[in-house]
Amino acid sequence: MSADLVYLVAGLCLILAVLLPAVLRGAPVTTPMLLIGTGMLIGLTPLPEDLPIGHQDNRALIEHATELTVIVALMGVGLAIDRPLDLRRLSSWRSWSPAWRLLGIAMPLSIASVALLGWTLGAAPAAALLLGAVLAPTDPVLASDVQVGGPTVADDEEDVESETEDDEVRFALTSEAGLNDGLAFPFVYAAILLATEGAVSEWGARWIAWELLGKTAIGIAAGMLVGHLLARVAFRAGNPALRVAERGEPLLAVAALLTAYGVGEVAQGYGFLAVFACAMTFRAAERRHSYHRDMHQVVERLERLLTLFVLLALGIALTRGLLEDLDWRSVVVAVAVVGLIRPAAAWVALAARAPTEGTGTLTRRERFATAFFGVRGVGSLYYLAYAGADVADFRDGWLWSTVGLTIVVSVVVHGATAGPVMSRLECRRQQWASQGAGQGSEEESQAADATAG
Repeated sequence: MSADLVYLVAGLCLILAVLLPAVLRGAPVTTPMLLIGTGMLIGLTPLPEDLPIGHQDNRALIEHATELTVIVALMGVGLAIDRPLDLRRLSSWRSWSPAWRLLGIAMPLSIASVALLGWTLGAAPAAALLLGAVLAPTDPVLASDVQVGGPTVADDEEDVESETEDDEVRFALTSEAGLNDGLAFPFVYAAILLATEGAVSEWGARWIAWELLGKTAIGIAAGMLVGHLLARVAFRAGNPALRVAERGEPLLAVAALLTAYGVGEVAQGYGFLAVFACAMTFRAAERRHSYHRDMHQVVERLERLLTLFVLLALGIALTRGLLEDLDWRSVVVAVAVVGLIRPAAAWVALAARAPTEGTGTLTRRERFATAFFGVRGVGSLYYLAYAGADVADFRDGWLWSTVGLTIVVSVVVHGATAGPVMSRLECRRQQWASQGAGQGSEEESQAADATAG
């Protein structure tokens, strides 16, 4: 394939990325599915020998490409969430109850279950733990069909809440994806320490104090600081020339995500958490301002471009060696993660101490949908490439084949079912709204359904 033909293929694929989302809306075929399929077809054609697509020889490229894609997606997610998180109000914490339960219960259960399965199938303990860690985070990049849309702008705060916060499934999946990409890091480090330093007794206390608690706190604090400072400049700077929100200059979103990630990493915290915290803090400064929508649109377009590149590369890699170490154990892991482990762990989490009324309440059907749609994707590739840079054993082809297959299974299964399931839930909510008692009828139905669950 000549360089000119590469340009042609890239241009055609970008046209597909622009046109397909609207064309395929509601269809059982999604843009990620078609992009991966297109990449697989490209991989079957003669390609330049120096094209950097081999996962073993190009881990650094894979790491940085997926890293950038994830942080761009996290910025978009943070700007898109309308529900405020006020750390001083207990009611605000409760409204985020689905996110806390998915992070505090479902995520550790998923990691432990996948690690145990991998170890039972013959993987070394450290590799099994890494497998659980890299397959734990849900993906903010590929899960757009089940996440909230762009930020809602209204005349007052009450309108914002009333217009956007009735979809608990989308909120739960979006907030989970925004946080668990960063919270998977401590468990990846645990696998690295297990492989390099041996028994847990040698590093366990240090891991809890620093990798789990210290870096998490630093990342969140760094993101909040950057978001607060940038919001003061954008909305309330003394010099009118610095108030970029009044000019509607949306590129501040890109500057913010890069700055937050850089500050978080330089401060030895988790940059993923810093980006999400920055976006949430910036959004909270002037929640009703239309500037958030402008910023989100820029981030969304950049995310789409990066996702195009990553998915095409993944598709090419699938037919150029990524699956060469695939065996029956890989199939067992992929099917178990998508069809059993994630749904079961999330169901347990959402049913445990679940509120029966108010914001943050999920009906039985909504709990099932939230538990099922744990999309795996770009974040898993990043963590696997990151760990392989530190530990040679983590470059094992079986790990790459297993993670690659799991992503493909997730993209196909979740992509084919997202449209019908979310449409059905939306119809259900509209039926509740049209009943005689209006909102009261919906709350009674939700409470009854939650109790039945």
